[in-house]
Amino acid sequence: MVSGEERADGFFVRNKSALYMGLAALVIAGTADLVAGFFMVSMEDYILMVPGMMVLIYAAIGMRGNIFGAMGSRLGTAMHIGTFQLSFRKKSVLRSNVEAAMALTLAMSVLMALIGWVIVWILFDNTYDFLKFMFISTFGGLLAGVLVMVVNIAVAYIGYRRNWDVDNITAPLIAAAGDVITVPMIYTATLMAVNLEDMVTQIGAIVLIAVTVLVVARIVTRKSKRKRKIDEAKRIVVQSMPVLLGCIVLELATGVLIEHEEARFIEFAVLLLMITAFLNEGNALSGMLTSRLSSMFHMGTLPRTRFPPRETLDNYLIMYILALITFMYIMGIAFVCQPNDMEFMTLVAIVFVAAMIITTVINFLSYYVALAALKFNLDPDDHCIPITSSIMDVVSTVVLVAVIGIFI
Repeated sequence: MVSGEERADGFFVRNKSALYMGLAALVIAGTADLVAGFFMVSMEDYILMVPGMMVLIYAAIGMRGNIFGAMGSRLGTAMHIGTFQLSFRKKSVLRSNVEAAMALTLAMSVLMALIGWVIVWILFDNTYDFLKFMFISTFGGLLAGVLVMVVNIAVAYIGYRRNWDVDNITAPLIAAAGDVITVPMIYTATLMAVNLEDMVTQIGAIVLIAVTVLVVARIVTRKSKRKRKIDEAKRIVVQSMPVLLGCIVLELATGVLIEHEEARFIEFAVLLLMITAFLNEGNALSGMLTSRLSSMFHMGTLPRTRFPPRETLDNYLIMYILALITFMYIMGIAFVCQPNDMEFMTLVAIVFVAAMIITTVINFLSYYVALAALKFNLDPDDHCIPITSSIMDVVSTVVLVAVIGIFI
């Protein structure tokens, strides 16, 4: 009979790589997200000056992770099945993903600005110049997209050269890069919108809209030279667009929830500092688990059953271990930076309870979203990370706000 100690030893031996690499990636991600949190604290004046900034910032952060996290998952699967090459030649896996990701970045930035501006106008009865709001979203999104793309390619390059399982590191690192890059880029675009002549930013917004239409139209109207073979970039854009559009609504809902709690987050700077990292860790964990499950489904090592099979149990336990360590790490750094905002044990209770609830949701959601994608003959790599990340943004925000309300 196998003892509990032997089972525990076996678990850590089997999952040594996932635990070490995942923890390293999550700690790096959490640290980077705290940097984004410092930018958020420094943006307080602009958050109050431009109606809907909280809505736009968190939607932009979430969308960056959705687009480039999915790209990282696709590249990870390509490595597992042997179709990935470090080549930018036409029709290559890497080039197709780059083209699709940039087209989706532009398209989602435009749609996010349009829908976000309407939501802020309806719910908060505040209006800001529409084209300037569009400029902030599209120009900030374009700058962030280019930089996150560089990080994504770098992670794929290093992982490929060193024969790493990039499913363990891509989601946390890309989500962190999305946060730490997106917030300063939105800040930069906001500074320009506020300080430049109105006509300059308005013309800039119109030009960016036109470029977006041209880029997306060029990709979706492509025809493959091989019959019954769709262009890969076109496939990614066409199949991702409806899902990402739905994700925009969820990401904007996250921003609306945070906008409603704006006064509380600004009152307790430790919460404002921590919330970006807190939400991103939920995204990173769900992205990591989704990538692992998607690869297992693709390789046929995970059976498709009504309830999560035994093969998922190790993955679930990995998530709880990584979540507990990284959420507490984030809390500790935030408390050290803002020690007088809140009682330490109160903050510990908030983070622990919220983290355990969020991780439980992640575990079940990731499996069933991947399973649903396969049942509808969709590629889990295209759909699972955007869907799980967007849902988890809303769930994490609701859970965090509810737990804060209980303890404060």
